[in-house]
Amino acid sequence: MMQILELFGGIGSPRKALINLGIPTKAIDYVEIDEKAVRSYNAIFKKELEYKTQSVAGYNLKPDILIHGSPCQDFSIAGKQQGADPESETRSSLMWETLNIIKQMGVWKPRVVIWENVKNVLSKHMRHNFNRYLIEMDKLGYTSSFEILNSYDFGLPQKRERVFTVSYLDGTIFNFKTLETTEAPNIKEFLEDTEEDKYIVTQPSMLEKIGVKGTQFSRENDIIKDFAMAITTKQMRYPNSGVVCLGDGRYRYLTELECWRLQGYSDSDFYNALSVHPGREGKLNGILYKQAGNSIPVTIFESMFKQII
Repeated sequence: MMQILELFGGIGSPRKALINLGIPTKAIDYVEIDEKAVRSYNAIFKKELEYKTQSVAGYNLKPDILIHGSPCQDFSIAGKQQGADPESETRSSLMWETLNIIKQMGVWKPRVVIWENVKNVLSKHMRHNFNRYLIEMDKLGYTSSFEILNSYDFGLPQKRERVFTVSYLDGTIFNFKTLETTEAPNIKEFLEDTEEDKYIVTQPSMLEKIGVKGTQFSRENDIIKDFAMAITTKQMRYPNSGVVCLGDGRYRYLTELECWRLQGYSDSDFYNALSVHPGREGKLNGILYKQAGNSIPVTIFESMFKQII
């Protein structure tokens, strides 16, 4: 039985990946302060133990693998790039709480720790925090390696680059070069056949950017052909994941279901979450877009867990 601890757990992509692989899994704890995400998580894994909204993990836990996708807003180019210095009290600085939890575990420590964050964590302005994380993990006895992975290389027609850091307690060096990759199919296999009014792009500020060549600091509002750009928390905001051309001068946003599919979730996962967040008739479901945009591609975890386990 694989025991995992999910910090900043969102809607549970690592747990979903292990289930997809058929690996017996026990989520011994799950930490997430977003009550709406907790509701979706419980709906997706409704046959298992229900969790409550919480911001503190117990220190007496004994997970085999600890996964933390700490908040990325203050690392992200899309955010204000306030960083994650321990004294900064930004959302991204919560990454240091993961180290505190491991320290408080005492003699027992997770065999493997996985950390995911945006690519900008490696930029010259943010790299000092990343390097400090590696140093602190080394002090705790871990050997760490990291790589930028793109969901497009793991069977999802979405160009989404994120940094993954894998730390082993026994000195093992995780080899990212031997990860099993999968060619992404054309995005048409992930799209719904819909021209529902709520998905049609009507805002002038969005329409004027479609097909317009981007600058050094921005890109055009992409027309989706073979793949989407990185799924964001809001589709009605530029830049977003791109728009679908309907062929008659009209364009539409990706639907909530399409965004969940492009993160590797099943339709049943989506509908379970929809059951607890039905949204408003005729309006985009902002909660489900946000949860997809904040998640980690399930298929990347599947490939990583195959190699780890």
